[in-house]
Amino acid sequence: MSQKNDLKEIAKLFFKLGSIAFGGPAAHIAMMEDEVVRKRKWMTQEHFLDLIGATNLIPGPNSTEMTMHCGHERAGWKGLIVAGFCFILPAVVITGIFAWLYQEYGQLPKVEPFIYGIKPAVIAIVIMAGYRLGKKAIKNTELAILGIIALVACLLGVNEIITLFGCGVLGLSFYFFKQNRSNLNSFFPIFIYQASESFNLSNIKILLTFLKIGAILYGSGYVLFAFLDSELVANGWLTRQALIDAVAVGQITPGPVLSTATFIGWQLNGITGALVATLGIFLPSFLFVLVLNPLIPKMRKSKSIRSILDAVNVAAVALIIAVCIEMAKDTLVDWRTITIAVISLIVVFGFKKLNSAFIVLGGSVLGYLLTFI
Repeated sequence: MSQKNDLKEIAKLFFKLGSIAFGGPAAHIAMMEDEVVRKRKWMTQEHFLDLIGATNLIPGPNSTEMTMHCGHERAGWKGLIVAGFCFILPAVVITGIFAWLYQEYGQLPKVEPFIYGIKPAVIAIVIMAGYRLGKKAIKNTELAILGIIALVACLLGVNEIITLFGCGVLGLSFYFFKQNRSNLNSFFPIFIYQASESFNLSNIKILLTFLKIGAILYGSGYVLFAFLDSELVANGWLTRQALIDAVAVGQITPGPVLSTATFIGWQLNGITGALVATLGIFLPSFLFVLVLNPLIPKMRKSKSIRSILDAVNVAAVALIIAVCIEMAKDTLVDWRTITIAVISLIVVFGFKKLNSAFIVLGGSVLGYLLTFI
Protein backbone atom coordinates (compact mmCIF):
# COMPACT_ATOMS: atom_id res chain seq x y z
CA MET A 1 0.00 0.00 0.00
CA SER A 2 1.35 3.46 -0.91
CA GLN A 3 2.02 6.06 1.74
CA LYS A 4 -0.83 8.18 0.35
CA ASN A 5 -3.28 5.33 0.95
CA ASP A 6 -1.74 4.70 4.37
CA LEU A 7 -2.27 8.34 5.33
CA LYS A 8 -5.86 8.21 4.07
CA GLU A 9 -6.50 5.08 6.15
CA ILE A 10 -4.93 6.73 9.20
CA ALA A 11 -7.02 9.86 8.74
CA LYS A 12 -10.29 7.94 8.42
CA LEU A 13 -9.57 5.70 11.41
CA PHE A 14 -8.52 8.38 13.87
CA PHE A 15 -11.18 10.85 12.78
CA LYS A 16 -13.72 8.09 13.51
CA LEU A 17 -12.15 7.35 16.89
CA GLY A 18 -11.98 11.06 17.72
CA SER A 19 -15.71 11.31 16.99
CA ILE A 20 -16.82 8.39 19.20
CA ALA A 21 -14.07 8.03 21.83
CA PHE A 22 -15.91 8.83 25.05
CA GLY A 23 -14.82 7.76 28.53
CA GLY A 24 -11.27 9.04 28.97
CA PRO A 25 -7.78 7.79 27.99
CA ALA A 26 -8.27 4.17 29.10
CA ALA A 27 -11.36 3.86 26.92
CA HIS A 28 -9.64 5.59 23.97
CA ILE A 29 -6.66 3.24 24.21
CA ALA A 30 -9.00 0.23 24.42
CA MET A 31 -10.66 1.29 21.17
CA MET A 32 -7.26 1.86 19.53
CA GLU A 33 -6.03 -1.58 20.57
CA ASP A 34 -9.11 -3.10 18.99
CA GLU A 35 -8.58 -1.21 15.72
CA VAL A 36 -4.81 -1.18 15.16
CA VAL A 37 -3.74 -4.47 16.80
CA ARG A 38 -6.64 -6.89 16.54
CA LYS A 39 -8.29 -5.74 13.29
CA ARG A 40 -5.59 -4.06 11.22
CA LYS A 41 -2.51 -5.77 12.73
CA TRP A 42 -0.33 -2.67 12.34
CA MET A 43 1.78 -3.91 15.26
CA THR A 44 2.02 -6.69 17.81
CA GLN A 45 0.31 -6.45 21.19
CA GLU A 46 3.74 -6.45 22.82
CA HIS A 47 4.80 -3.36 20.87
CA PHE A 48 1.45 -1.69 21.56
CA LEU A 49 2.08 -2.31 25.26
CA ASP A 50 5.56 -0.82 24.95
CA LEU A 51 4.02 2.32 23.44
CA ILE A 52 1.47 2.58 26.28
CA GLY A 53 4.22 2.24 28.88
CA ALA A 54 6.41 4.83 27.19
CA THR A 55 3.49 7.23 26.76
CA ASN A 56 2.69 7.02 30.47
CA LEU A 57 6.21 8.16 31.31
CA ILE A 58 6.14 11.42 29.33
CA PRO A 59 3.94 14.50 29.82
CA GLY A 60 0.81 15.06 27.80
CA PRO A 61 -2.50 13.31 27.03
CA ASN A 62 -1.83 9.56 26.91
CA SER A 63 -4.48 8.54 24.40
CA THR A 64 -3.66 11.38 22.00
CA GLU A 65 0.01 10.45 22.15
CA MET A 66 -0.93 6.83 21.45
CA THR A 67 -2.70 7.91 18.25
CA MET A 68 0.52 9.64 17.22
CA HIS A 69 2.58 6.52 17.97
CA CYS A 70 0.16 4.40 15.92
CA GLY A 71 0.31 6.86 13.03
CA HIS A 72 4.12 6.87 13.16
CA GLU A 73 4.20 3.07 13.08
CA ARG A 74 2.07 3.06 9.94
CA ALA A 75 3.46 6.00 7.94
CA GLY A 76 6.37 7.68 9.72
CA TRP A 77 6.31 11.32 10.82
CA LYS A 78 3.54 12.19 8.34
CA GLY A 79 1.38 9.46 9.84
CA LEU A 80 2.11 10.83 13.32
CA ILE A 81 0.85 14.29 12.35
CA VAL A 82 -2.22 13.01 10.47
CA ALA A 83 -3.25 10.62 13.26
CA GLY A 84 -2.86 13.22 16.01
CA PHE A 85 -4.60 15.97 14.03
CA CYS A 86 -7.56 13.79 12.99
CA PHE A 87 -8.07 12.45 16.51
CA ILE A 88 -8.03 15.93 18.04
CA LEU A 89 -10.13 17.67 15.35
CA PRO A 90 -13.65 16.37 16.23
CA ALA A 91 -13.23 17.25 19.93
CA VAL A 92 -11.92 20.72 19.07
CA VAL A 93 -14.79 21.44 16.67
CA ILE A 94 -17.48 20.17 19.08
CA THR A 95 -15.88 22.01 22.01
CA GLY A 96 -15.66 25.16 19.89
CA ILE A 97 -19.40 24.99 19.23
CA PHE A 98 -20.07 24.58 22.96
CA ALA A 99 -17.73 27.51 23.66
CA TRP A 100 -19.61 29.75 21.23
CA LEU A 101 -22.98 28.76 22.73
CA TYR A 102 -21.63 29.38 26.23
CA GLN A 103 -20.33 32.81 25.26
CA GLU A 104 -23.62 33.71 23.59
CA TYR A 105 -26.08 32.31 26.13
CA GLY A 106 -24.07 31.94 29.35
CA GLN A 107 -24.90 28.27 29.89
CA LEU A 108 -24.30 24.83 28.40
CA PRO A 109 -26.98 22.96 26.44
CA LYS A 110 -28.50 19.91 28.14
CA VAL A 111 -26.78 16.82 26.74
CA GLU A 112 -27.06 14.44 29.70
CA PRO A 113 -29.81 12.23 28.18
CA PHE A 114 -27.60 11.53 25.17
CA ILE A 115 -24.48 10.53 27.14
CA TYR A 116 -26.18 8.73 30.02
CA GLY A 117 -25.53 5.26 28.60
CA ILE A 118 -22.12 5.86 27.04
CA LYS A 119 -19.89 5.40 30.11
CA PRO A 120 -21.43 2.07 31.19
CA ALA A 121 -20.89 0.79 27.63
CA VAL A 122 -17.32 2.11 27.58
CA ILE A 123 -16.54 0.17 30.78
CA ALA A 124 -17.13 -3.06 28.83
CA ILE A 125 -14.70 -1.94 26.11
CA VAL A 126 -12.04 -1.11 28.71
CA ILE A 127 -12.49 -4.49 30.44
CA MET A 128 -11.96 -6.30 27.13
CA ALA A 129 -8.80 -4.28 26.38
CA GLY A 130 -7.45 -4.91 29.87
CA TYR A 131 -8.11 -8.62 29.44
CA ARG A 132 -6.35 -8.84 26.05
CA LEU A 133 -3.38 -6.68 27.01
CA GLY A 134 -3.05 -8.37 30.39
CA LYS A 135 -2.73 -11.78 28.76
CA LYS A 136 0.20 -10.47 26.72
CA ALA A 137 1.85 -8.40 29.46
CA ILE A 138 1.90 -11.00 32.25
CA LYS A 139 4.70 -13.24 31.00
CA ASN A 140 5.80 -14.74 34.33
CA THR A 141 5.11 -14.84 38.07
CA GLU A 142 7.29 -11.80 38.82
CA LEU A 143 5.33 -9.64 36.36
CA ALA A 144 2.04 -10.92 37.80
CA ILE A 145 3.20 -9.86 41.27
CA LEU A 146 4.24 -6.44 39.95
CA GLY A 147 0.84 -6.04 38.29
CA ILE A 148 -0.97 -6.79 41.55
CA ILE A 149 1.29 -4.35 43.45
CA ALA A 150 0.63 -1.64 40.84
CA LEU A 151 -3.14 -2.22 40.92
CA VAL A 152 -3.25 -2.02 44.73
CA ALA A 153 -1.08 1.10 44.69
CA CYS A 154 -3.37 2.81 42.17
CA LEU A 155 -6.50 1.92 44.12
CA LEU A 156 -4.88 3.29 47.28
CA GLY A 157 -4.30 6.59 45.51
CA VAL A 158 -0.56 6.38 44.79
CA ASN A 159 0.41 8.73 41.95
CA GLU A 160 0.37 6.90 38.61
CA ILE A 161 3.82 8.16 37.59
CA ILE A 162 5.32 6.96 40.89
CA THR A 163 3.60 3.60 40.33
CA LEU A 164 4.99 3.25 36.81
CA PHE A 165 8.53 4.26 37.71
CA GLY A 166 8.40 2.13 40.86
CA CYS A 167 7.38 -0.94 38.85
CA GLY A 168 10.14 -0.21 36.35
CA VAL A 169 12.72 -0.12 39.15
CA LEU A 170 11.36 -3.34 40.69
CA GLY A 171 11.39 -5.04 37.29
CA LEU A 172 15.02 -4.04 36.82
CA SER A 173 15.81 -5.30 40.33
CA PHE A 174 14.26 -8.68 39.53
CA TYR A 175 16.33 -8.83 36.36
CA PHE A 176 19.59 -8.08 38.20
CA PHE A 177 18.72 -10.53 40.93
CA LYS A 178 18.28 -13.29 38.34
CA GLN A 179 21.26 -12.28 36.20
CA ASN A 180 23.53 -11.44 39.14
CA ARG A 181 24.56 -8.13 37.60
CA SER A 182 25.16 -4.85 39.30
CA ASN A 183 25.16 -2.01 36.77
CA LEU A 184 23.01 -0.38 34.16
CA ASN A 185 23.75 2.39 31.72
CA SER A 186 20.56 4.16 30.82
CA PHE A 187 18.92 7.52 30.97
CA PHE A 188 15.53 9.10 31.31
CA PRO A 189 14.98 12.27 29.32
CA ILE A 190 13.54 15.20 31.23
CA PHE A 191 11.53 17.78 29.37
CA ILE A 192 11.15 21.20 30.94
CA TYR A 193 9.45 24.21 29.47
CA GLN A 194 9.50 27.61 31.17
CA ALA A 195 6.89 30.10 30.01
CA SER A 196 6.39 33.70 30.89
CA GLU A 197 4.86 34.53 34.26
CA SER A 198 3.50 37.84 33.08
CA PHE A 199 -0.11 37.35 32.01
CA ASN A 200 -2.36 39.31 29.70
CA LEU A 201 -5.01 38.38 27.18
CA SER A 202 -2.83 38.49 24.03
CA ASN A 203 -2.68 35.39 21.89
CA ILE A 204 1.06 35.05 22.51
CA LYS A 205 0.47 34.85 26.25
CA ILE A 206 -2.34 32.34 25.77
CA LEU A 207 -0.06 30.26 23.55
CA LEU A 208 2.82 30.31 26.05
CA THR A 209 0.56 29.44 28.96
CA PHE A 210 -0.95 26.41 27.24
CA LEU A 211 2.45 25.35 25.85
CA LYS A 212 3.71 25.21 29.42
CA ILE A 213 0.72 23.18 30.57
CA GLY A 214 1.03 20.78 27.63
CA ALA A 215 4.76 20.32 28.25
CA ILE A 216 4.56 19.44 31.95
CA LEU A 217 1.08 17.94 32.43
CA TYR A 218 0.90 14.44 33.87
CA GLY A 219 -2.18 12.61 35.03
CA SER A 220 -5.94 12.86 34.74
CA GLY A 221 -8.47 15.59 34.09
CA TYR A 222 -8.37 16.45 37.79
CA VAL A 223 -4.67 17.31 37.46
CA LEU A 224 -5.51 19.43 34.41
CA PHE A 225 -8.12 21.25 36.49
CA ALA A 226 -5.50 22.06 39.14
CA PHE A 227 -3.06 23.37 36.53
CA LEU A 228 -5.69 25.55 34.88
CA ASP A 229 -6.92 26.81 38.23
CA SER A 230 -3.44 27.97 39.27
CA GLU A 231 -2.58 29.42 35.86
CA LEU A 232 -5.87 31.10 34.93
CA VAL A 233 -8.27 31.52 37.85
CA ALA A 234 -5.61 32.59 40.35
CA ASN A 235 -4.41 35.23 37.91
CA GLY A 236 -7.85 36.61 37.12
CA TRP A 237 -8.12 35.35 33.54
CA LEU A 238 -11.17 33.19 34.16
CA THR A 239 -13.82 32.64 36.84
CA ARG A 240 -13.77 29.28 38.62
CA GLN A 241 -17.32 28.55 37.41
CA ALA A 242 -16.24 29.10 33.81
CA LEU A 243 -13.31 26.74 34.41
CA ILE A 244 -15.64 24.09 35.89
CA ASP A 245 -17.90 24.43 32.83
CA ALA A 246 -14.88 24.18 30.51
CA VAL A 247 -13.66 20.96 32.12
CA ALA A 248 -17.23 19.58 32.02
CA VAL A 249 -17.33 20.19 28.26
CA GLY A 250 -14.01 18.39 27.90
CA GLN A 251 -15.45 15.42 29.81
CA ILE A 252 -18.74 15.10 27.90
CA THR A 253 -17.32 15.49 24.40
CA PRO A 254 -15.53 12.65 22.58
CA GLY A 255 -11.77 12.64 22.16
CA PRO A 256 -9.11 14.10 24.47
CA VAL A 257 -10.19 16.02 27.57
CA LEU A 258 -7.49 18.57 26.72
CA SER A 259 -9.96 20.03 24.21
CA THR A 260 -10.92 21.98 27.34
CA ALA A 261 -8.20 24.37 26.14
CA THR A 262 -10.31 25.20 23.07
CA PHE A 263 -13.24 26.22 25.27
CA ILE A 264 -11.06 28.35 27.56
CA GLY A 265 -9.18 29.99 24.69
CA TRP A 266 -12.52 31.01 23.16
CA GLN A 267 -13.63 32.63 26.41
CA LEU A 268 -10.34 34.53 26.63
CA ASN A 269 -10.01 35.83 23.07
CA GLY A 270 -12.63 34.37 20.75
CA ILE A 271 -11.84 31.99 17.92
CA THR A 272 -8.17 33.02 17.63
CA GLY A 273 -7.73 32.43 21.36
CA ALA A 274 -9.30 28.99 20.94
CA LEU A 275 -6.92 28.11 18.10
CA VAL A 276 -3.71 29.20 19.86
CA ALA A 277 -4.73 27.56 23.16
CA THR A 278 -5.41 24.29 21.31
CA LEU A 279 -2.11 24.52 19.44
CA GLY A 280 -0.22 25.27 22.64
CA ILE A 281 -1.55 22.40 24.73
CA PHE A 282 -1.13 19.70 22.04
CA LEU A 283 2.11 20.77 20.31
CA PRO A 284 4.49 19.35 22.99
CA SER A 285 2.93 15.89 22.58
CA PHE A 286 3.70 15.85 18.85
CA LEU A 287 7.33 16.71 19.59
CA PHE A 288 7.71 14.21 22.46
CA VAL A 289 6.32 11.32 20.41
CA LEU A 290 8.41 12.25 17.37
CA VAL A 291 11.56 11.95 19.49
CA LEU A 292 10.51 8.93 21.55
CA ASN A 293 8.97 6.59 18.97
CA PRO A 294 12.18 5.57 17.12
CA LEU A 295 13.92 4.84 20.45
CA ILE A 296 11.47 2.21 21.70
CA PRO A 297 12.57 -0.70 19.44
CA LYS A 298 16.21 0.00 20.38
CA MET A 299 15.29 -0.03 24.06
CA ARG A 300 13.48 -3.35 23.62
CA LYS A 301 16.72 -4.95 22.28
CA SER A 302 18.55 -4.30 25.55
CA LYS A 303 17.81 -7.08 28.07
CA SER A 304 18.10 -4.77 31.06
CA ILE A 305 15.94 -2.03 29.59
CA ARG A 306 13.50 -4.70 28.35
CA SER A 307 13.00 -5.73 31.98
CA ILE A 308 11.98 -2.14 32.75
CA LEU A 309 9.60 -2.00 29.77
CA ASP A 310 7.97 -5.31 30.74
CA ALA A 311 7.41 -4.08 34.30
CA VAL A 312 6.07 -0.71 33.15
CA ASN A 313 3.75 -2.48 30.68
CA VAL A 314 2.26 -4.60 33.48
CA ALA A 315 1.84 -1.44 35.56
CA ALA A 316 0.12 0.26 32.60
CA VAL A 317 -2.38 -2.62 32.39
CA ALA A 318 -2.92 -2.28 36.14
CA LEU A 319 -3.63 1.45 35.62
CA ILE A 320 -6.24 0.57 32.99
CA ILE A 321 -7.92 -1.88 35.39
CA ALA A 322 -7.79 0.67 38.23
CA VAL A 323 -9.39 3.32 35.99
CA CYS A 324 -12.07 0.82 35.04
CA ILE A 325 -12.84 0.12 38.72
CA GLU A 326 -13.06 3.84 39.48
CA MET A 327 -15.26 4.40 36.42
CA ALA A 328 -17.56 1.60 37.59
CA LYS A 329 -17.83 3.11 41.08
CA ASP A 330 -18.75 6.50 39.63
CA THR A 331 -20.93 5.29 36.76
CA LEU A 332 -22.86 2.20 37.88
CA VAL A 333 -25.18 4.07 40.22
CA ASP A 334 -28.59 2.58 39.38
CA TRP A 335 -30.25 -0.38 37.65
CA ARG A 336 -30.21 1.38 34.27
CA THR A 337 -26.45 1.90 34.12
CA ILE A 338 -25.82 -1.61 35.50
CA THR A 339 -28.11 -3.06 32.82
CA ILE A 340 -26.29 -1.17 30.05
CA ALA A 341 -22.89 -2.30 31.38
CA VAL A 342 -23.95 -5.97 31.59
CA ILE A 343 -25.46 -5.97 28.09
CA SER A 344 -22.34 -4.25 26.72
CA LEU A 345 -20.08 -6.83 28.40
CA ILE A 346 -22.08 -9.68 26.88
CA VAL A 347 -21.88 -8.09 23.44
CA VAL A 348 -18.15 -7.27 23.72
CA PHE A 349 -17.16 -10.80 24.75
CA GLY A 350 -19.80 -12.56 22.65
CA PHE A 351 -19.17 -10.65 19.41
CA LYS A 352 -15.44 -9.96 19.47
CA LYS A 353 -15.32 -8.76 15.87
CA LEU A 354 -17.95 -6.07 16.44
CA ASN A 355 -16.59 -2.55 16.06
CA SER A 356 -16.37 -0.66 19.36
CA ALA A 357 -18.19 2.27 17.73
CA PHE A 358 -21.40 0.22 17.76
CA ILE A 359 -20.93 -0.48 21.48
CA VAL A 360 -20.67 3.26 22.18
CA LEU A 361 -23.62 4.18 19.96
CA GLY A 362 -25.70 1.29 21.30
CA GLY A 363 -25.00 2.38 24.88
CA SER A 364 -26.01 5.95 24.03
CA VAL A 365 -29.31 4.88 22.44
CA LEU A 366 -30.09 2.43 25.24
CA GLY A 367 -29.26 5.04 27.88
CA TYR A 368 -31.51 7.60 26.19
CA LEU A 369 -34.42 5.14 26.00
CA LEU A 370 -34.02 3.99 29.62
CA THR A 371 -34.18 7.56 30.92
CA PHE A 372 -37.91 7.50 30.05
CA ILE A 373 -38.57 4.46 32.29
